[in-house]
Amino acid sequence: MSEPVLASSAAGRASQAVAAPAPAPAKSGIHGQYLIFSLGGELFAVATLRVREIIEYGGITAVPMMPSFIRGVINLRGAVVPVIDLNARFGRARTEASRRTCIVILEVVADEETYVLGIIVDAVSAVRQLDSSQVEPAPTFGTRIRADFIEGMAKVNGNFVILLDLGRVLSVDEISMLHGVASEHGHPPALG
Repeated sequence: MSEPVLASSAAGRASQAVAAPAPAPAKSGIHGQYLIFSLGGELFAVATLRVREIIEYGGITAVPMMPSFIRGVINLRGAVVPVIDLNARFGRARTEASRRTCIVILEVVADEETYVLGIIVDAVSAVRQLDSSQVEPAPTFGTRIRADFIEGMAKVNGNFVILLDLGRVLSVDEISMLHGVASEHGHPPALG
């Protein structure tokens, strides 16, 4: 898969994170580039291998009878893509749009199928290279989101960044439901 298209000027250029090695890595498989974004006053990251592009916030069509964290669907070059309010998914208030709010288009793998969906974030801040020596295990307390959503914690430029486990943020049932919503409104978002 190619590098994600960073359509937001807030995304900036990729750069190397500098940090002292941690005594014990969280998971030996955590390394590579991560897209860092802010949400509800905290920093989160997802692997850039899962990021397709970043687009301006807007053009969301609400879908009736959906859970509160599903904002609706967007038309992305002819494909219907479900949009998740990540803040609401974490049990917080709905994200209030500002001039920096954007939608990150992701590929999420569930049941050996790849689905395309968007997540609403407050702002995209950077793309950073991380390796397992920079990542600590997920804390069992102290965060305002479920521990099983967290792949690990990285320290970047003196700030903690929560690495999200996209496969757990949405369950297989929820992804299947989103796939059904998109199918009802146009072309399904599945890739495989």
